[in-house]
Amino acid sequence: MKSVASVLLSVSVSLLASAHAADSGIDAARQRGTLVAGMSYPLPAYVAGAKFRTPESPESTLIEDLGKRLKLKLGTPKTDNGNAAQWVKSGRADVVLALTDDNDALRRDAGVVAIPTGYSAGAMAIMRSDTDIKSWEQLKGRTVCLSEGGAYVGKIAAKYGAIEKVQRAPADSLLSLRIGACDAAVHDDTMLNDLLKLPEWKKFSARLPVQSHQTLVFVVRADDAKSISYLKQASADWVAGSFWIELRKKWVNNVAFEVYLDQNIPDCH
Repeated sequence: MKSVASVLLSVSVSLLASAHAADSGIDAARQRGTLVAGMSYPLPAYVAGAKFRTPESPESTLIEDLGKRLKLKLGTPKTDNGNAAQWVKSGRADVVLALTDDNDALRRDAGVVAIPTGYSAGAMAIMRSDTDIKSWEQLKGRTVCLSEGGAYVGKIAAKYGAIEKVQRAPADSLLSLRIGACDAAVHDDTMLNDLLKLPEWKKFSARLPVQSHQTLVFVVRADDAKSISYLKQASADWVAGSFWIELRKKWVNNVAFEVYLDQNIPDCH
């Protein structure tokens, strides 16, 4: 027979769980003064004297914009698709950003909702225009540059047998391509398509068909109607306005400039 204390403890835990389930992630964030948003690659803390580098993913920009909208500080724990649902269900995160495809387990989890942010991309490989690489399969044994925090790290080696060279950021990866330190660079096609429009990238405009197309989504609890409504409106605002156009333009200009500043030897010939 249970003691009175154990019964009371059980009741208390049940009440706390019920209260949590009824909470909105947005409301919880406002109460604590910090929006806890999980992402696959939280930006490393800036080190004085280090060169500025534009990150691969727009995740940090989206979370910064949400923080400004809500007038909250930010907490950005590292998460991934495998634990995204658990982070929001447990209340450890108010929202999680994740890249998903139609077959992702997150899409089948009835306890969470995936809200498209308006950003989608696939893996694009770019190379010198005179490359002998004509298919993804021909990357086997070749050196492919990628950047930390990119969605394709580990996947190019696993799927095609390439030798991956993971760099700090897209600028470092693309610089390595220009000077001949790698045979190809793989990044989001959404960003690379705009980069290749610049005249200084004409010699590196060979590309392979886009692979592994994914959509960047916000993941929140399915019973959190307030957060769902808020994030859907934020995403709609980004899509309806010039947010994504300006973000891509800024990404391309910044990365191209970072490459330009650091390239102190000629392009490979």
